[in-house]
Amino acid sequence: MRAIFAGMAAAALALGGPATADTPGNGTGAYATGTYRNLFAEQLGVSAAEAHARVERGFQQLFHGDGQEQRVYFETGANANGTLAYVTDWANNDVRTEGMSYGMMIAVQLGHRREFDALWNWSKTFMQVTDPKDPSVGYFAWSFSTDGTPRATGAAPDGEEYYAMALLFAAHRWGNGKGIYNYQAEAGKILRGMRHHPLLTGTPPFRIHPGDAPFVQPDTPWPSPNNRREAAEAAALGKPWPPVFRGDRTPRPVTVGPMVDEASTMIRFVPETSIPGTDPSYHLPAFYELWARWGPVEDRAFWARAATVSRDFFSRVSDRHTGLAPDRSNFDGTPATGWDGKPSQFGYDSWRTISNWSVDHLWWGKDKRERGLSDRVQHFLAGQGIQSFVDRYTLDGTPLSTRHSAGMVAAAAVGGLAATPGEDSKALLRALWTMPVPSGEQRYFDGMLYLMSMMHCAGDFRIIGPKSGG
Repeated sequence: MRAIFAGMAAAALALGGPATADTPGNGTGAYATGTYRNLFAEQLGVSAAEAHARVERGFQQLFHGDGQEQRVYFETGANANGTLAYVTDWANNDVRTEGMSYGMMIAVQLGHRREFDALWNWSKTFMQVTDPKDPSVGYFAWSFSTDGTPRATGAAPDGEEYYAMALLFAAHRWGNGKGIYNYQAEAGKILRGMRHHPLLTGTPPFRIHPGDAPFVQPDTPWPSPNNRREAAEAAALGKPWPPVFRGDRTPRPVTVGPMVDEASTMIRFVPETSIPGTDPSYHLPAFYELWARWGPVEDRAFWARAATVSRDFFSRVSDRHTGLAPDRSNFDGTPATGWDGKPSQFGYDSWRTISNWSVDHLWWGKDKRERGLSDRVQHFLAGQGIQSFVDRYTLDGTPLSTRHSAGMVAAAAVGGLAATPGEDSKALLRALWTMPVPSGEQRYFDGMLYLMSMMHCAGDFRIIGPKSGG
């Protein structure tokens, strides 16, 4: 352990920062001051009322707009616990824990309890693994068809993280109900599982619930008639669509453990022990600080350490010139080897990393290096062209796509919460403000990031503490 932290210190010093920049206590951010910046008012002269109204319009379109072109939220009947609803990745025609937990976070922040409870009910009813023979039991399987049948039986930690945080905020905003609506108790179960899930081994096929049919991965992905863009790209390259799975599919034992790596004090990419490393965009020190105060007592010291470690990790994993971080990395900050045998680069998951350290800066103000990280990324993107930078790069800045994505613009604009005020930050903020609410086939990821980024930049995404009203 001493060697690990010595290596972390050396890496931080090599970047020109202190071994740790973490300020003890409650920091100097919004948690201590209660002040949330409205970047639209500060830099664009937009009134607070206009900014809040724009956020609410985005919510109404993405949650209650036209079902074919605008919304991602769909109510689908009820059970004994009430209304059921899902958020769908429209292009891929599935439901993901990522989107479900994002939807819950948006709903609790904006005070929409019906939508919050309906998403949580669907998640608990369909997505949580209850079959004890599945080694992921207790976790939420990350992908489902919209009819509630699984597309995977393993978990993705980013969903669990947002579920836990949204549930704690709900407990503080609305108070705890009974059963699955005892938000505090449900959050505690998730947080305990993330750190204390036992090492369990099983051989697929697995079931989500006892009595379900065993889940068998199909030879090709599920039909996604909405995903016209990827189908067109495949056709242009002369590749089959949907792609055909190739490789040995012989069932092999799978061992699943905690979602955190104790040795490095980091969130894992997945809890399957055969897949090492982490995802930089899963690092959420702003949340970890709150879990160190509100989470299970026995784990609070761990989450306090994890917040400090993640801040240092951001400085090590991000390119020193572009500020770009890879989709996946090893615990030492070097890019992980991808499924294609090549080092991981800046991709779709990576868009969120700049938001993560910038929100941490706003809420806690504990690490001065976060300003430099945002400055670096925003300056690089401005140099690429605010209206034209692409959505995937090598870490040193070589474009890997030709698409300019709304979700990446939105996430990069949140960097203004940490960045030095100036033309780069203002240009990205203006691009977000003038952007229409994402619609059409790509409205899921772009739309969720758009709305949460609008909330962050308008000062509408806040810490909801035990004494907060609602």
